[in-house]
Parts: sequence; C-alpha cells; structure tokens
Amino acid sequence: MIDLHTHSTWSDGSEPPGRVVELATVAGCTAVALTDHDSLFGLVEAKAAAETAGIRLVPGCEVSCTSEAGPTHLLCYFVTDGPNPLADLLERLRADREERNERILERLAGLGIALSYDEVRAEAHGPVVGRPHIAAALVRQGAAGSFAEAFRRYLATGASAFVPRTAVEPATVIRDACASGAVTVLAHPSSLGLSPDRLDALVAGLAAAGLSGLEAHYARYDKATRRHLAHLAGRHGLVATGGSDFHGAYRPDIAVGVGTGDLEVPDACLDELAARIP
Repeated sequence: MIDLHTHSTWSDGSEPPGRVVELATVAGCTAVALTDHDSLFGLVEAKAAAETAGIRLVPGCEVSCTSEAGPTHLLCYFVTDGPNPLADLLERLRADREERNERILERLAGLGIALSYDEVRAEAHGPVVGRPHIAAALVRQGAAGSFAEAFRRYLATGASAFVPRTAVEPATVIRDACASGAVTVLAHPSSLGLSPDRLDALVAGLAAAGLSGLEAHYARYDKATRRHLAHLAGRHGLVATGGSDFHGAYRPDIAVGVGTGDLEVPDACLDELAARIP
C-alpha cells in the first residue's frame, strides 16, 4: 500500500519529514508522498530518509484554491523545486500566508487577545507558520480551551478573526503544475459538501482543465464513499488516488498509511499517476 497525502513540520504537521517517512515505512508502505501546504522545503530531508529506508518518496505539495464550490485543495505530485511556474506560484502563496497571519493577529488584538508573531512561531516546529500554530498559541494563552475551540471561535471561515486567503483558481494551479512536469489531484472531494450533481460538475470542469486524479481513498471516508468517489473518478477518466492526510498530533486519530485503521491505498494508482506526467 501507499500513502499520497501527508504533512510535516514544514506546513501544519507536528512531525518532521524524516519521521513521516519512518512512520510510512513502519506501516508497510512501499511509497509515501510528502504534501505540505504550499511548501517543498521538507522534501530534501524526506528524500534522504526515504533513500535510507528503501521506500519510494513522491515529492508533492497541497495547494489551497478557491472555486465556485468554495475552498478547494489540489494535491500536486512529482514536483520539482524550480525554477518553474509551480514553484513561483508557491512562493507567492507563502508570502500571502505570512501577510494573512499578521492580519489574523491584528484581528485577535482587536478582540482583546494579544499574541505576538514570536509566540505563534514558537508553536511551529518549522519555519512555516499557519492557522494551526495560531490556534495552539491561543490554547496555550488560555484564550481557547482546545484546538477545535480556537478554530471554531476565532479562525474558521466566518469566525471572529478569520481572514480569507488570496483567491487562486484551480485551473491556474493545474496549468502551472502541468507546465512544471507535475500532475494534480482533487483532495478530499466529499469534504466540499457538494450535492452529487454539483460535485460531478466540478470534477468534470477540473478534468477538462487537466486534472489527473481524484482522492477517493481518503482516511475519514467510509467504504461506500470511497467506492462512490472511485466510480466518479473513472467516469471522468481520472486516477482514483488516496492518502491519510496525516498531521501528527494535530489529528491524533490519523496514522500514516492506515488512516483510522482501514485505509489501504493500492500501489497501482501511483504508476497510473506517473503515466500522466506531462
């Protein structure tokens, strides 16, 4: 089995890249993808760990987009560090994330909650700072009783300190990925909360734009949902991929490779994805 969706300390995971690879090896994976948000920085460490462990590393990232369905995430695989259009896009998105963090802290200050960027950075195990680290700082300060409460009260969409990201269309990410020799997959599609007809229409449009796969085998989906999504992928000529969406301590019920215990992503889908590299 394989796991094509994991996160490390280079985005919003609690484990360093080498540890993610180690956990994949222990789980029995033959391959693992590191897909940090808007970041390729963990790939050097992950590659070294994979070579030592004798496991295949799939270099990747996860990019947040805005579609007619709302926040939409695309997983990019077989990425390279550039210079190329995808690497340039990731650099712009990282700069936008830093500006967004500052604006969130300003909104929190307006609510009477004083957090410095240094306090938030101290919660990150790497140089990339995001909302999970702000949430952890809020819990540490006592402004929220839990990670979930911090998001619900302050950081989730529509909450009191929420700041939207700069909108990036999925077609833009697909275009830049294709121009950079990478392939794209729609992440956790059922989590978009769309009706079957609307999800079908979204997938059809993305497939026409050059999407390569659909994350059907997702850790938190039941077997019926996984079968439905695999069928949806097949109807649109897409590869049915999958992964755990491992974040370490931030999502303690999810383990690399096996998700909540019943995840088993077939090895074959990786070869199918690789066959679609532009």
